[in-house]
Amino acid sequence: MTNPKFAGDQKVGHSILTIPEKKLVAWGIPKIPAWMETYHLTMLTLLWSVGNAGFGYLARQNLHWLWMVSLMIVLQYITDLYDGAIGRHRNTGLVKWGFYMDHFLDYIFMTSLVLAGYMISPPGLGIWYVVLMILMGSFMANSFLSFAATNEFEIYYKGIGPTEMRIVFILVNTVIIFTGTWHFIYTLPAVCLVMAVTLVYLVFRMHKRLWAIDMANKQTKT
Repeated sequence: MTNPKFAGDQKVGHSILTIPEKKLVAWGIPKIPAWMETYHLTMLTLLWSVGNAGFGYLARQNLHWLWMVSLMIVLQYITDLYDGAIGRHRNTGLVKWGFYMDHFLDYIFMTSLVLAGYMISPPGLGIWYVVLMILMGSFMANSFLSFAATNEFEIYYKGIGPTEMRIVFILVNTVIIFTGTWHFIYTLPAVCLVMAVTLVYLVFRMHKRLWAIDMANKQTKT
């Protein structure tokens, strides 16, 4: 019996911005210089993550530094959008390396955003950032465990994917710049609650799907 082909570079589903993103990739690939390789673009996420931490620290005194955090989000979006595309276009061959490093660094970038939020947050909300990190990590664990069980890498839910979430982060930064952080005491628990409900739904959906697959396989063996 042969192992199924690795499908980590083939994402299942699409988001509401998939079509314009494909056009942006097709437009941009010829403009990326030859010396810029896929692994350079992937590793730049480390720089953007350090930027988030540094600008989050500065934003403790002046929330307008959050504009720079939003810039880091835009830059990480660009490098993340093109790293895999350049690899496929130039046949670099770093499929599994790209899958591993890209998503590991996505987690690092995500934690740097949470850290920036924590640094500007009013005192007494630390526990909610712990809950937020647990939930974010659980979403990633659900995606990777689902991929291991189905060989289908799904990161889009109801048309919402990483790009849309980046837009949400930028909008949140903008609101914070103009309104301050006093409302964190209400909005942070609300965000955690919505994330928890969504996570339960996704896990239950995958539980039903995998149960059905196992039962079908059991029937074919009897």
